[in-house]
Amino acid sequence: MLAIDILNHNLPQLGLKDSVGKAKQLINDFKLTHLPVVNGQKFLGLISEDELLDLEEDKIKMEAIKELLIDAYVFEDVHYRDAVNMIISLDCNIVPVLSRKNEFLGLITRSTLLKTMAEQFGFAEPGGLLVVETQRIHFSLSEISRIVESNDCTILHLNSFTDPENGSMRLTIKVNRTDIATLISTFERFEYQVIFHFGDNNQNDKSNDNYRNLDRKSTRLNSS
Repeated sequence: MLAIDILNHNLPQLGLKDSVGKAKQLINDFKLTHLPVVNGQKFLGLISEDELLDLEEDKIKMEAIKELLIDAYVFEDVHYRDAVNMIISLDCNIVPVLSRKNEFLGLITRSTLLKTMAEQFGFAEPGGLLVVETQRIHFSLSEISRIVESNDCTILHLNSFTDPENGSMRLTIKVNRTDIATLISTFERFEYQVIFHFGDNNQNDKSNDNYRNLDRKSTRLNSS
């Protein structure tokens, strides 16, 4: 799914003649961390709530504080994953989307991205969910498929994240069955570390505790 497919056209934007006071009000009304500043269809940058709150004079115009704008956006034809990366890196809840002619097209919200990820990763579908960890050099998609199929399960979705610090690979696997106790045991027998699982079994508490102790970076999963 591309950025253009999940645009929101109903959020506010600022022009150069708009005041700091107006920007503060919009930030508050719409519960946004940033607002886009445009000149016609040209995107000039994002102004953050923190920068606005540091300004005591509400009558200042956007044209007077252009040096505070953040040049951050994604193009309309990139995968929505790029928008997720921007949300993480800037700690923001909106992402500006531009055409290849640098025209401002609209915004993607964090809530829309979460909904899209849930749909793409199959979180709403019935079945079991596992997060397993292995070293990257040991990763074998064919072996994972054999393990799952040997337990009469089918992989519905599989996504991966590589920890840049230690090189370990974490795989989120969604399968079509909720009774996954034997599947968990098989992964462990093949020396995969099962760090989280959700399904109809009596082993959830230990793995869920492990998962909650993971570094928050592990949530930044990239589609494989």
